[in-house]
Amino acid sequence: MTFYPDERIALFIDGANLYSTVKTLDFDIDYSKFLNLFKEKGRLICARYYTAVLEHEDFSPIQPLIDWLDYNGYSVITKSAKAYTDRDGRRRTKGNVDIEIAVDILELADHVDHILLVSGDGDFRALLQAVQRKGVRVTVISTSKSKPPMLSDELKRQADAFIELTDLERIIGRSTQFAESEDV
Repeated sequence: MTFYPDERIALFIDGANLYSTVKTLDFDIDYSKFLNLFKEKGRLICARYYTAVLEHEDFSPIQPLIDWLDYNGYSVITKSAKAYTDRDGRRRTKGNVDIEIAVDILELADHVDHILLVSGDGDFRALLQAVQRKGVRVTVISTSKSKPPMLSDELKRQADAFIELTDLERIIGRSTQFAESEDV
């Protein structure tokens, strides 16, 4: 991964995608170390974490993480998830923040040199093309080492660079021994 000391960097995290990825890989992220890693690489303009939260819930298991991120250098963007019952009677949740991520990246693209996208979602391929046409470099952070791979091949091919999340584990990982679900 190549970074330049004066480049303006923006970090965008697809929270649900990252959560699924690290659970599949069986390691937890120390979000403070994660943020500091990229602060050291250039001028970090913003770090945004996107997630859906269930509406009308007294307590959400992700709320402690959201609160911690919000107080520790991340901008947290939430969207209400909808709970519903499918035709088989199973309770399901629907909440997607892809559009919010895409709009924010497009709006910020004229003000940064390098975008870091933490997601493996192939739906972002056209977004990467659009910001690359503006001269912005894009690095995707995800994994192809999970079963099934969390990284779409088309997203990896479109990115200017790819960072394998498992390669960062020794730098940003924390012991799962004391970690609770979705806690910091």
